[in-house]
Amino acid sequence: MTKSLQSAAEIIIGKIGAARGLDGTLKIIPLTDFEGRFDGLEKISVGGKIFHVESVKHIGGQLFMKFAGVDSREGARALTNKFLTVDRADAAPLDDGEFYTFDIIGCEVFDGDKKLGTVTNVLKTGSNDVFEVDGNILIPALKSVVQSIDISAKKILVNANAY
Repeated sequence: MTKSLQSAAEIIIGKIGAARGLDGTLKIIPLTDFEGRFDGLEKISVGGKIFHVESVKHIGGQLFMKFAGVDSREGARALTNKFLTVDRADAAPLDDGEFYTFDIIGCEVFDGDKKLGTVTNVLKTGSNDVFEVDGNILIPALKSVVQSIDISAKKILVNANAY
């Protein structure tokens, strides 16, 4: 039901891992549900600095990227553990009923007219996401539980009897 994480202006799509080889190539840890997200990227932001993407390669189930101006192992190491972000305007389009995690965080949750609290986190469990409400209520993001999500109103309606 949710895709990715972070703020409304930029979307984190990956994290830089180790340098690969001597030419500045970087191993990328994808943090997005969109597997092909990196293919065709022309530019990407790393720590607020824009890099032009020279190449994207998928090798043995792993993802590697090469940025213009990062031409050595040392240059690549300087970027290790930093996050890759894109502008929200460049975000992958969503289908109906899909939302970005950062759109869910901050929504008020109601069971009928009773306010349960505010979503403070979205936990990825593998089978389904779980909305953490005020740090002490966990609500599974299942169709049988979540009746409606109105991102513009920042409101989620749930059926608490369903979980």
